[in-house]
Amino acid sequence: MTRRKNINPITKLDYPDVDVIRVGDTYYMVSTTMYFMPGCEILRSYDLVNWEHAAYVYDTLDGTAAQRLEGKENIYGCGMWAASLRFHNGVYYICFVANDTHRTYIYQSGDINGPWEKYTLEGFYHDNSILFDDDGRIYIVSGNKNIYLNELRFDESGHLTDAGTPPAKLILSDSDNVYLGYEGAHFYRINGKYYIFLIHFPKTTPKRTEAVFVADQPEGPYYGRDVMNDDRGYRNSGVAQGGIVETPSGNWYGMLFQDSGSVGRIPVLIPVTWQSTSVADLSVTAAASGGDAISADTDVQVNFPVFGVHGKIPEEFEIEDLKPGYEYAPLVSSDDFRTDYTGLLSSSFGFKPCWQFNHEPDLSLIKRDTEKGIVTIATGKISSNLVQAQNVLTQRTLFPGCEASVTVDASDLNDGDYAGLCLLESQYGFIAVTKRDSCCYLVMGKRELDPAQMWGERHDDEPFEEVECILPDSPVVTLYAGVCFDYGTYRKTDHANASGKQSGLIPPADDTVSFFYGTDSGKVIKIGKNQKLVYKLDHFTGARFGLFVYSTKETGGSAGFSNFIYK
Repeated sequence: MTRRKNINPITKLDYPDVDVIRVGDTYYMVSTTMYFMPGCEILRSYDLVNWEHAAYVYDTLDGTAAQRLEGKENIYGCGMWAASLRFHNGVYYICFVANDTHRTYIYQSGDINGPWEKYTLEGFYHDNSILFDDDGRIYIVSGNKNIYLNELRFDESGHLTDAGTPPAKLILSDSDNVYLGYEGAHFYRINGKYYIFLIHFPKTTPKRTEAVFVADQPEGPYYGRDVMNDDRGYRNSGVAQGGIVETPSGNWYGMLFQDSGSVGRIPVLIPVTWQSTSVADLSVTAAASGGDAISADTDVQVNFPVFGVHGKIPEEFEIEDLKPGYEYAPLVSSDDFRTDYTGLLSSSFGFKPCWQFNHEPDLSLIKRDTEKGIVTIATGKISSNLVQAQNVLTQRTLFPGCEASVTVDASDLNDGDYAGLCLLESQYGFIAVTKRDSCCYLVMGKRELDPAQMWGERHDDEPFEEVECILPDSPVVTLYAGVCFDYGTYRKTDHANASGKQSGLIPPADDTVSFFYGTDSGKVIKIGKNQKLVYKLDHFTGARFGLFVYSTKETGGSAGFSNFIYK
């Protein structure tokens, strides 16, 4: 065991709705990828603190018009989320719903790297969790506010199915005194007891809170309570939703996530211990299941999880490293675009696995010259604004701040085209080269949304607001973006240069991006104003760097991207 400080947050990147398992000496974690493709990313770790990419479960989901960003269709705020990851009898299973298709998907494989076999269940199981019980029965728990237990079985082809199984049973219901009722289920059998881990948002808190319930039978009655109501001193944002995992030596940890502003929702690791607890100290919820309630004045004891220390997440605790000295591949990365990863199961359409496309890409519009290190993206439709643009190549942003630059060759743009570097979310900002009357201009643009409206606008059709427009030295220009999510923390990190000063790209405010461009004389000059970044539920994902090109007048224009640098 190794004692470490400043462990959290884990990954420092947008990996929400996590589910973690251990197979031998390896931990695997799956999280929500929403509308980004390839999707359903699985990470790998040997110590629960450091993580690297392991695989994508699918390249594309169903290829619908909305998933392909055709016309003004999109699946922002939808797509896959809150997957359940399980390993049973040598087979990996992943189950999730997609809220654009309203279907429940199961992928299974004998190898975590795939290939993965895809099929669907008949029911729609929101935020589900699968349990392979010791007696051979298979359960799936799901729901929002009202939590239901369903049974699954194997069909003759070896697939899980809910056809012909008993009807759903209501096993838990949250009170009405909540902003968000119980959801995000994680279901386990541990030492003969059944445990359900849930998130909710009580009005009395008020922040996301983790709750646990325990029962002797899958059907209940369940009794439990809130177990984690801590924000790590950050924005009054609770840490909740996720599950627990056991190390080979018998230690337990919880992996939950925390809303962290525009960067997204970031995993948090918490030590978990077990304590003999009187049922009288737990809330009894037998009424929902129709079972006989255990009297609150009985002396029944149950082994109950304790998260953290006295309800707080410690900054320092012991970690068991199952592969000391192992070097993890970074989850975000610079790219010279000179390597073709086609053929590797863990790649992203032949790109490094740290790249994902905004929605399903049209690969016929993308050309790669690995000898020169240039990715050329052409336009295939007319778009009113950035969020309608196809083939936006993205990477997650890093907490508490990060920088990116890319060289753009805009020589082959058509009039009305835009090509550049963006911070992609519903309230976006970008720097781009555009062509007007056959002349290239450099612009900084932004989209502002009503701060009181968390959902934003899904089928937007409005143009962006142009903040500044200048004449560049050349249609080939290097563009820069500096992002801050927590300036006070960022100033203390190793992002400072040797003199102890920041590079100048990072704005001195929380959740803000600034844009710059390079000149032929080697100067880096700011353009426009700082753009505030805001996490909104219409996209439901953290802000990402994006390389983009889109047309507003005629299709067929293109731009080349090279030398992407991530700091």
